[in-house]
Amino acid sequence: MTMDRFRSWATTHVGTVRTHNEDAYVNRPDLGLWAVADGAGGHARGEVASRMIVDALEGIPVGLSAGEILAEVRNRMQATHAALRDAAASGDARDISASTVVILIARDDHFACLWAGDSRGYLLRNGQMMQITKDHSLVQELVDAGAISAADAENHPRANVITRAVGAESDIAELDKVTSRLTPGDRFLLCSDGLCKTLDEAEIAHLLATPAEAEPSERLVDAALAHNVRDNVTAVAIEVLAAA
Repeated sequence: MTMDRFRSWATTHVGTVRTHNEDAYVNRPDLGLWAVADGAGGHARGEVASRMIVDALEGIPVGLSAGEILAEVRNRMQATHAALRDAAASGDARDISASTVVILIARDDHFACLWAGDSRGYLLRNGQMMQITKDHSLVQELVDAGAISAADAENHPRANVITRAVGAESDIAELDKVTSRLTPGDRFLLCSDGLCKTLDEAEIAHLLATPAEAEPSERLVDAALAHNVRDNVTAVAIEVLAAA
């Protein structure tokens, strides 16, 4: 795995309303590892959870096989989940914190995307963009059940309710996973919900295709700020430059 196979950019911003940033990211083309974590918790504790996730992922050593790095990611997310649950059990309501996370691993000619919550992963290939994650959220469950439409979900009063997160009330850190092949020219986007709830998919796709010198992640975050994004906003963009 070498950095010359991938090019990536990462940008985060507090947004136009909040006073502190509870988002965090990993940008490690040398590992073939990227992530976005979006913290949630009382009294601004969400930043603790997101930072713990990022620190755990940043500690993964280089030189691992695909299976080894996947196992490391899962083990480290489980350890972080347990640490956050222990802190919640031993403290008061102000100590409760959790975080959504979306993680991309690229190794050889395949990728794996793992996630919990409503931070998202997208893939832009041959001019067509697809969302490769599925939100763990109340409104997504309502859409799946046919109770509301996808359009209704955008402005639903409980649109911010997530049903899964690292540090949430469960015994294990439940991460869904999708895998597929990499193709030179692919561009991936990992983002917190501040981005995907502010920009529509067509605008995201257009900005993700931005030439490298124009910093795609920065263009995406700037567009969200121009739309007065009310949440923290983070974008990590990854381009596949060459085949394995």
